[in-house]
Amino acid sequence: MSVSPLVWTVTIVVILALLAFDYLFHIRKAHVPTLREAALWSSVYVGAAVLFGVVVLALGGTEMGGQYFAGFITEKALSVDNLFVFLVILASFRVPREDQQKVLLFGIVFALIARTVFIFLGVALINSFAWIFYVFGAILLITAGHLLTPESHAEDEADNVIVRLARKFLRTSQQYDGDKLFTIENGKRVLTPMLLVMVAIGGTDVLFALDSIPAIFGLTQNAYIVFTATAFSLMGLRQLFFLLDGLLDRLIYLSYGLAAILAFIGAKLVLHALHENTLPFINGGQHVEVFEVTTGLSLVVIVGVLAVTVVASLVSPAGKAQTAINNARRHAESYLDLGYTADPHERERIYRNLTDELAAIETMDKKYRDKAKDVEAIRAKVREAQARHTEYLRTAG
Repeated sequence: MSVSPLVWTVTIVVILALLAFDYLFHIRKAHVPTLREAALWSSVYVGAAVLFGVVVLALGGTEMGGQYFAGFITEKALSVDNLFVFLVILASFRVPREDQQKVLLFGIVFALIARTVFIFLGVALINSFAWIFYVFGAILLITAGHLLTPESHAEDEADNVIVRLARKFLRTSQQYDGDKLFTIENGKRVLTPMLLVMVAIGGTDVLFALDSIPAIFGLTQNAYIVFTATAFSLMGLRQLFFLLDGLLDRLIYLSYGLAAILAFIGAKLVLHALHENTLPFINGGQHVEVFEVTTGLSLVVIVGVLAVTVVASLVSPAGKAQTAINNARRHAESYLDLGYTADPHERERIYRNLTDELAAIETMDKKYRDKAKDVEAIRAKVREAQARHTEYLRTAG
């Protein structure tokens, strides 16, 4: 089914309007979103994505609708995995809690731009070279293998080469000035760390696009479906970050689930490449009779793998222990960092969460509790946070 220029125009205008609404009504005034606010707007954006899919299903048929939902679910799962990296970047640059929303919205907009460029580049390559499916398949299989080594996943994203060059050649302050990109320091105009954060986010967005676009092209070659599924998967990602805050570490098997999905799509692309084969050194340049994976089967595999991954992560005792310990470390560090937030209610919320996590840790099986990485360093930070809070209460009293 071809899509008219009018439909393309209306779709792009609606997406831009949603981004403008997000900025004007939620982000322009810096604040820490409540759990209720994050849950409400996450539901609104997911609901809009599902409603759009129903329209595609009604107007484009089951094949086109199935491709959209398979692409949306896959891209959404990859976006959740990307939140781990955003969390590392925000923590590494010590972004104040109130200003994290603006950084995340920038990341979403830049990701949409980067992925749109890759989408149209991918369409051009597919239309010109049938063998590009071999390349896309290889990219996904390599990415799947990388996800099986989660220890190396996202460790250096906050200090990529672009950020190092910016630090070296540009005058940068060490302190934030609200959400400003520039400030005055010693009478001179300098960059703030906020700009470096956005550079780091933008650099990782480009890397994410290299993985996600081949993945969705493995499910559909319809440029409109690829674009809309990608765009709707990114919408609401900011709210999802705050909604899942503290729970991201709980999804301990997510990388394995995504690896299985990307390997499956990679294999599907290789099979499709064999079916469309024109390379002279494979079967004499003739197509190869192979099993072609249907859209319905793809959707079943993707949903099934994600369901097993999420359920296994949530019921795992090791996952519960890791979540509580990592959250205790994060909240202790946030409480000790006086630049983390200027909102006393937010700081009180952090300490209350820390207290709840410590109580939960004490009830855990010792074998899970002691498996945490750097557990002694974490305990030291927790004790320091408790001492700081005791001193705060004494002074306030």
